Amino acid sequence: MRIAGVTIPDNKQLVYALPLIFGIGPTRAKGILKQVNIPFTKKGSELTPDEEQSIRAAAESFLIEGELRREISQNVKRLKDIQSARGSRHARRLPVKGQRTKTNSRTVRGNTRKTMGSGRRTLEKT
Repeated sequence: MRIAGVTIPDNKQLVYALPLIFGIGPTRAKGILKQVNIPFTKKGSELTPDEEQSIRAAAESFLIEGELRREISQNVKRLKDIQSARGSRHARRLPVKGQRTKTNSRTVRGNTRKTMGSGRRTLEKT
């Protein structure tokens, strides 16, 4: 079964297969299956064509895959264009939402982990 250009595996339960689509997470997958009255444990290979169509229609009612990626990139571009603080963080490829940068951000510029002493110490198991 294909939804928004993504092939859903037949051997997985639908509640775990639907989140493979960008924009559908575990909660939204359960909501879609509840909406179309299909049990969570049903697999993709067990679906009838009518059930497939109802799942596809319910999933495509949300903003998913290409449209969602396009909207996100437009939002980031808008932030850069208006030269907001968040936009400048995006432009420099730094963490945007207030994360610590001294030790745990790994960026394109480097900020590689520097070890102290003479290399790594290994513990021998006895």
